[in-house]
Amino acid sequence: MLHWDNSKTPEAIEAQNKAKVVIEKYAKECGCDVIKKVKELEDYFTDKSVWIIGGDGWANDIGYGGIDHVLAQNKNVNILVLDTEVYSNTGGQASKSTPTSAVAKFATGGKPTYKKNMGLMSMSYGYVYVASVSLGADRNQTLKAFQEAEAYDGPSIIIAYAPCIAHGIDMSKTQTEQKRAVDAGYFPLYRYNPAAEKPFSWDAKEPTAAYQDFIRSEGRYKSLLKTNPEHAEALYEQAEADAAKRMAVYKSVGELM
Repeated sequence: MLHWDNSKTPEAIEAQNKAKVVIEKYAKECGCDVIKKVKELEDYFTDKSVWIIGGDGWANDIGYGGIDHVLAQNKNVNILVLDTEVYSNTGGQASKSTPTSAVAKFATGGKPTYKKNMGLMSMSYGYVYVASVSLGADRNQTLKAFQEAEAYDGPSIIIAYAPCIAHGIDMSKTQTEQKRAVDAGYFPLYRYNPAAEKPFSWDAKEPTAAYQDFIRSEGRYKSLLKTNPEHAEALYEQAEADAAKRMAVYKSVGELM
């Protein structure tokens, strides 16, 4: 009970392990139902690592109210969003995470609106750990984000770029696509840790590849030339401008928080 406020400290874990030894001793000696029940529930004497996992459609659209409520409670819960930028498990419909100009069901002419800024919205609470990761682009940054989220005594949300079959790519090269997305300035890498002396860390390097080359190499963008040829080029340009604006906002706002 001395460690009820934070049972993840080394002292708390040591106390929990000692309690298990005592429970084991009395469970063998007593054999009574009460001790048996305590023995059965002994794992609940230690904190569980709680992770809620879902896709971007769930996180940004149909389940956003629930996620927002969980984050607002300031409880030690972790959320992992697999950002495929489309409803992957229901047939490839557009979600609020679908970027400008991408073709998806219900957006066959290219999505005309901006990608929802889930990370920035989560950071606005000020007490939520937030990270944007792309495994193929930076494994160390991804690992560090998960370690920090797990260690943070409060709510956390990690948004992970997740290429999917609806992107019209070679699915045997998903990590290559993850790297290309970051290299082209398409997907951001950052960490916001309220417990750190300097909370915000921008982890992406300056783009080394052309944004247009990246999007035009994926089927979900290339198909726009067929589904909406009259406006395709304008949407491509808008998509690049939107991405650049999103990156600039993260850099500037992150430094202020």
